[in-house]
Amino acid sequence: MRDEAPVNRGRKFQQVIHGARRVFLRDGFEGASVDEIARVAGVSKATLYSYFPDKRLMFLHVFREELANCFADSSMLLTIEAPPEVILPAVMRLVADHITSDQGVSIYRVCIGEAARFPEIAKAYHDAGPKRLCRHLACYLQGAVDRGELIIPDVEIAAAQLLELAAIEIRNTANFQGPTRVNPERMEEICRAGMQMFMSCYGAANAMRHPPSRFQGQSGRS
Repeated sequence: MRDEAPVNRGRKFQQVIHGARRVFLRDGFEGASVDEIARVAGVSKATLYSYFPDKRLMFLHVFREELANCFADSSMLLTIEAPPEVILPAVMRLVADHITSDQGVSIYRVCIGEAARFPEIAKAYHDAGPKRLCRHLACYLQGAVDRGELIIPDVEIAAAQLLELAAIEIRNTANFQGPTRVNPERMEEICRAGMQMFMSCYGAANAMRHPPSRFQGQSGRS
């Protein structure tokens, strides 16, 4: 079945989506059975198949919808014109909360686990999540630079750095050991330290200024 196959919608469509989401996040694509999805959704298999001709199309639809909402709160926050000291810590906490949540860990594990079978899902995860948020964050940072609040040679690199600072240590702990193993106090400490590092490098109030935005050759020319 091609990705472009039409999806029929009806009265119980969202009921099917919610049931499929629960089963796919719990069992992955291979482990999820149509019988179990129908049971959890509270519909007959005939109703389920009336919306989705096969399980693959259902999986793709569920995860594209799920990924579209992944970092919606963080992206919306970046549309507010407030100082970096207000916006950036909030963004870091939202990112940290997401990647250590049951939902965030489940989505990440399923997308990585099914990347070989569904490369479009792995790409969608990257495009709808980290890449999209990084783009919005870079736009916010450019605005802060234009207002004289930050001094950043390359806002795209700085955006990626900030997101990584929010995930240090806790991403691996959540994905490999489970969300419950992440200490909330440690998470707050990591976000606070990351923000301090970011502002010490890019804050306009700091005396230290930045090196050239492009790497120089080995000749040492300025």
